[in-house]
Amino acid sequence: MEVLANTGVNDILYNYNSLKELEERYGSSFYILNVNKLRENYRKIEHAFKSKYNEFIIGYSYKTNYVPFLCKELAMLGAHAEVVSRLEYDLAIKIGVDPRNIIFNGPLKNKNDIVFALENKSKINIDSIYETDFVKEYSENNPSKQIKVGLRVNFDLSEDGVSPLVEGHEISRFGICYENGDLHSVIDKLHSVKNIQIVGLHGHFSTSHRKVETFRRITQVLCKIAKETNLTNLEYIDVGGGIFGEVPKILIENTPSFDDYAEAICSIMDHEFGHYKKRPNLILEPGISMVANTFEFVAKVIETKRIKDKNFVLVDGSVHNIKPTMHKKNLPMKIVRQNEDKNKTSENFNIVGYTCLEKDYLAYNFNEKIPQINDYVIFENVGAYTIVFNPSFIKEKPAIIANDNYEIFLVRKNNK
Repeated sequence: MEVLANTGVNDILYNYNSLKELEERYGSSFYILNVNKLRENYRKIEHAFKSKYNEFIIGYSYKTNYVPFLCKELAMLGAHAEVVSRLEYDLAIKIGVDPRNIIFNGPLKNKNDIVFALENKSKINIDSIYETDFVKEYSENNPSKQIKVGLRVNFDLSEDGVSPLVEGHEISRFGICYENGDLHSVIDKLHSVKNIQIVGLHGHFSTSHRKVETFRRITQVLCKIAKETNLTNLEYIDVGGGIFGEVPKILIENTPSFDDYAEAICSIMDHEFGHYKKRPNLILEPGISMVANTFEFVAKVIETKRIKDKNFVLVDGSVHNIKPTMHKKNLPMKIVRQNEDKNKTSENFNIVGYTCLEKDYLAYNFNEKIPQINDYVIFENVGAYTIVFNPSFIKEKPAIIANDNYEIFLVRKNNK
């Protein structure tokens, strides 16, 4: 690790000379990971849930941001690895995660994936009926082994006939359907093999508004199905991810807190299983809520121009670096200026990127004093999906540096 000596947190975020020094080392655009904020998020989520239901496990969603340093830091805090591919599974193994602490989800697992996960005694949640054939074949070839699997369940989440799913989808495409009888058929099929145990139910849904009530319903239905199907060997209820984290008000106001979600989910778990001698674990799979606010993106101002009546500020960065979905909301931002001109007044301007795409806008109609060449713009809340969706398009991927208790070090060099 390369350490930048005698550079404090405030210097990095607000001091022009420090940013210039970092530019000389890492390039004119780079990410900063706030390691303390990452640890704080983990502990807040853990405390909110564990104080209400002690048998609680955080399964960090690798697909949200699988920078190895970040994943290893969360593993050291106690997070399990929630993965949806062999790429992510192999990363978890490489950084030292115990395979028993890997939760293997995802809609596309091949035979080798399933055999590998079962051999390593990972938690594996079957997403489609075809996967049961691989599990059944493995169990029949290994009659002396006790095989444990979980099932991802698909059920109706609509409220008063309105679906809460993202993009207005009426039904989710994931999991095994409860309403049409497929789930019961799969359970019967697996129970027909003596050395297979169904030990978990998984209910992840991607919803638009991330309501507390939605998570309450997910938990209720999973508990209902567990009792209805007499899953006596139940080891976990996995409610998936998708909860709000600490979202800046500029993006969304009045979001639920970790405690709000925990109260809704844990009260049901406690009611359903409080009298059990060995209660099943509750698994939550946070992604965005864990990492979104732990990253910032620093981009140097290269040029300013005026076209007709519009002001444009060109930075060494792209919308791909900060908003992979290319939404038009402005993120929270800071401008670090080389020189402060008190005589200048605020104006509207757009911040645009280095690509050849007309839609490469990092910010729209931002009202401030227009930055000048060689100033820096810092975009906040960019830790979720930016790193994993960020292509090497036109330029190399920016470096990632970490800020850990006043020490600055490189965790990923800029690469093509």
